[in-house]
Amino acid sequence: MPAASATDRSAKTRDAHSRGAPFTFGVDIGGTFLKAAVLDSQSLVVAERIRKPTPKPATPDAVIEAIAALAGQFPSFDRVSVGFPGVVRGGIVVTAPNLGTPHWRGVHLVDAMAHRFGVPVRLLNDAAVQGLGVVEGHGLECVITLGTGVGCALFRKRRLLLHLEFGQLCRMQETYDQFIGQAALDAVGVQTWNERVRKSIETIKDLTNCDTLYIGGGNARKIAFALPLQVRIVANAAGVTGGVRLWEPEMDEFFTGEANAQWPPAAGGAQ
Repeated sequence: MPAASATDRSAKTRDAHSRGAPFTFGVDIGGTFLKAAVLDSQSLVVAERIRKPTPKPATPDAVIEAIAALAGQFPSFDRVSVGFPGVVRGGIVVTAPNLGTPHWRGVHLVDAMAHRFGVPVRLLNDAAVQGLGVVEGHGLECVITLGTGVGCALFRKRRLLLHLEFGQLCRMQETYDQFIGQAALDAVGVQTWNERVRKSIETIKDLTNCDTLYIGGGNARKIAFALPLQVRIVANAAGVTGGVRLWEPEMDEFFTGEANAQWPPAAGGAQ
């Protein structure tokens, strides 16, 4: 049977939407770029992914308005999934080391974005969202992202266990963000950076004893050495497409605030 054309896929997607299948606006907030796409319920891209530079300074208001500008370039959507570069709990930002933590600490990002877009919002660490888009369910799987900083998340049987702030872990006199993040790549060059990444992969394998290690993020494509059999490079687009899985029932345990699950927020929720 011949493959369906882009027009055929688009028609099927519009038909699915007309029958009530939700569209998800997936957003990946990075220290360097914002990436976004609209996805159907099967994580298929309805409109091609767009990226734009992260505002400088990356204040919450500036980032939300930049995301709104991206949203205006897409078809309508029913919900929003956000991958965030730091620790988030109950829709609230705890840390944002590559965005400027003083601006972000304590920000009720789910509430702010739900009010901005008028639809339900779910928020999770960006490495965890990336992992949801690529893990296969075989044993213990680890995902790291190489970009402005270093993200890390652990999964078992396709279920998220936790995300680790590996980038903030210190080695010698610097963190792993400083050792293999974008600034390090710019400072030491690709060859030395690759040697550092090779050593870091061994550290992560020793730390997690994972069965499979996936490497995503914008700098994964710059890896130039042979990877161990259980280590794979994956598409950076999963940082957006993985957002659909935030709405699966098994993810409910990660979203404790009412504002994460419904719009408008329940009375007495975080403001």
